[in-house]
Amino acid sequence: MTLGDDGVYELAVGTVEFGEGTSTAHVQIAANQLGTTPSRIRLVQSDTDRTGFDTGAFASAGLFVSGNAVLRASNALRDRILAFAAAHTGVDVAACAMDDGGVLCDGTRVPLTVLQLAAGARGIRFTAARKAYGSPRSVVSNTHGFRIAVHRVTGEIRVLRSVQATDAGVIINPAQVRGQVEGGVAQGIGFALTENFHVDGAGAMVNPNLRNYRIPTYADVPRTEVLLVDSADSVGPMRAKGMAECCINPVAPALANALQNATGVRFRALPLTPERIYGPLVESRTRAPSVRP
Repeated sequence: MTLGDDGVYELAVGTVEFGEGTSTAHVQIAANQLGTTPSRIRLVQSDTDRTGFDTGAFASAGLFVSGNAVLRASNALRDRILAFAAAHTGVDVAACAMDDGGVLCDGTRVPLTVLQLAAGARGIRFTAARKAYGSPRSVVSNTHGFRIAVHRVTGEIRVLRSVQATDAGVIINPAQVRGQVEGGVAQGIGFALTENFHVDGAGAMVNPNLRNYRIPTYADVPRTEVLLVDSADSVGPMRAKGMAECCINPVAPALANALQNATGVRFRALPLTPERIYGPLVESRTRAPSVRP
């Protein structure tokens, strides 16, 4: 992390943005620690010429691991700037605080550009680099609930209500967390209800196209109510946890449990397609004792 000559901070991160929003979260973390706005953070990522080595944004590590590195680098740079500002103004460092484009030292605001010139004259550069690792770490807990209707004749499932609660620690960006959950639920519904991987005797996939391997479209996915649990984590950046793939985990089990509750039959194979449901439903009705008047 470096303070540029133009008063804008450059944040260089090795991790890769896959669309889950880590770029936004990293900028938010840095801006928060440096007492500035995201517009004053210039992000450089996934450039091996300008960033350090990164093990990869997988296993929910994009926010947790890289986010901790960003947090530590931002704090180190902030402390370096405050220490110089205190010495420059002749006040105690405890009397100094970051103030967007400057530093407040005992009530006097010193612009960062002024501090940059003074530091440059003495051969000092405002920069800091820090690392973070994947251990120790914590994981997100998710739970999901469905209310469904099952057609007695065809076995078709219709989702009437979908609710997921997630314990993601301190939420850095609520909109991104909700979007991550909604996307995970959509994927989970596809795994549970429509996506059916068929192979022949030689192990080759026999339905390798979207006409026969059906993924859910926007019209197939119900609105999901997302509940964000008020909690905090002790080792994540700003006490947050990594979200990523975990929101997909409870979807299929919740649908299978709802189906068992609705029909009285436990289905133990996915996907829960109408043709797979129809046979056991007929058998359950056949085995059920008839009620005579």
